[in-house]
Amino acid sequence: MSRKLPPLTALPAFDAAARHLSFTRAATELNLTHGAISRAIRNLEDRLGLQLFERGTRSMTLTPAGAAYATEVAAALDRISAATMIATAPRAAGVLNVSTSDGFAGRWLVPRLHRFHRANRDIDVRLSTSGALADFVRDGIDIAIRYGTGNYDGVEAELLSEEEVFPVCSPRLLHGEHPLLAPGDLRYHTLIHDNFRIDWTAWLSHVGLEGIDARSGLSFDSATYAVEAAVHGEGVLLGRSALVSAEMAAGRLICPFDIRMKSRSKYYVVYLASALRQKKVRAFRDWLFAEMDADRKKPA
Repeated sequence: MSRKLPPLTALPAFDAAARHLSFTRAATELNLTHGAISRAIRNLEDRLGLQLFERGTRSMTLTPAGAAYATEVAAALDRISAATMIATAPRAAGVLNVSTSDGFAGRWLVPRLHRFHRANRDIDVRLSTSGALADFVRDGIDIAIRYGTGNYDGVEAELLSEEEVFPVCSPRLLHGEHPLLAPGDLRYHTLIHDNFRIDWTAWLSHVGLEGIDARSGLSFDSATYAVEAAVHGEGVLLGRSALVSAEMAAGRLICPFDIRMKSRSKYYVVYLASALRQKKVRAFRDWLFAEMDADRKKPA
């Protein structure tokens, strides 16, 4: 059966214009001229017999028909892109592109990667630790580990680990003029924050402590630096269990009072629905869950 298709070269222009609601920004994204985008959209509207955009003097909006068509076109382009990635995967079967935060990479993932390589010598891991959420199609990411709610559009998200948060510090803070022996002693010590600052407010409320400024102290955009500051005795960090477990096992960090709180965010393994067809993605996904399961079985 023959397919009724629009001018296919116009679809990327329409998709970009629909997302940006701007021919100028669409042209910049696709490295085309404003005129080329305008002609592509006009050609598409003529072939469909539909008006896709309401064009104003300073702005434009999608018509109801345009909005509905844009949703379907975006989904179709995503499927074509994913299919293309799978079709070309054999040429890059040995390269696995992984995205995660620098904190999870440095404190949990990297120290364990040698075990994955030992079991999968034909797979080379390329690790991206950008602070921004990766676009799987645009950035060529195969699999990601994200810390959040698990509500990510257009991808599969499997719960890897729930997190507990609790104060950790260098053992040296148990001694000195104001030894850290009870939660109230925090008022004499510097609070250390990583980029999930709100947790200190929640933890102090959880234990009923008042009179401590939850926003004061040392702040770091990187969880790695925040952990290092705590190890060196610069203050008390509200640690996340996955990110401080190695330092605690080595005795470089201790939990001065064992009052733990479930974090609202959790770690998820995230990938496109089609990604598990690839052996390299499936192998890394299964290894992540095996490593996390082994961590849970270790004595506290």
